[in-house]
Amino acid sequence: MHIASQLADEFATEGRVWLREAVPEDDLALLDSVVAIEAKPGQRIDIDYKNAAAFSLSSALVRAVQVIDPKAKSVRIVGFNKSQNSNWTLPWHQDRIIAVKAREDSAGFDNWTRKAGVWHCEPPIELLHQMLFVRVHLDDTAESNGAMRIALGSHEAGFVSATHALEVASRYPEEICEAKRGDILILKMLTLHRSKPSQTGSSRRAIRIDFAPFDLPSPLEWP
Repeated sequence: MHIASQLADEFATEGRVWLREAVPEDDLALLDSVVAIEAKPGQRIDIDYKNAAAFSLSSALVRAVQVIDPKAKSVRIVGFNKSQNSNWTLPWHQDRIIAVKAREDSAGFDNWTRKAGVWHCEPPIELLHQMLFVRVHLDDTAESNGAMRIALGSHEAGFVSATHALEVASRYPEEICEAKRGDILILKMLTLHRSKPSQTGSSRRAIRIDFAPFDLPSPLEWP
């Protein structure tokens, strides 16, 4: 069986695949400057001349993701640095919010908010089912420094409210997402996940990229 088929089968069942040592050191060096040492949870990252190569269609990162979905394109980039000075915990939850260029009335898009000057909303569930949630690890990540935890296969549960997230997550195996620098984790967007605080003083940097294989319905546009 072709490796892409093996990954696709694993992805369909588990809702995640690991691509170990997938980002070369040259690209990682570009990404190091993107996630500032004092970064707070969810620091938005814009593509500019300094990091464009690391996110381009020809980059190792994007080519790796397109093994899972050849039509996938990045639509939001966020940086995280969990450290002694910036530590946090999150309960079981789904990420169902997308960033858009401007607020426009469109059926099925609601829960509008504006963060750091950018409009966000919750799209219809059928669009979220098509999206990917990708993490690029810039530091070694372990349980001790607050590795993300996922409920394997929980993408199959569909919409899960915050009230029922713990109950639903308990039905699935939990995986602690331990990783090495340069590892990529690709998740289905609706996978339930949580995060415990770091117990060390070391930096735990990661970049999250949302990918979508579609354009938004007009007049909505990706940022």
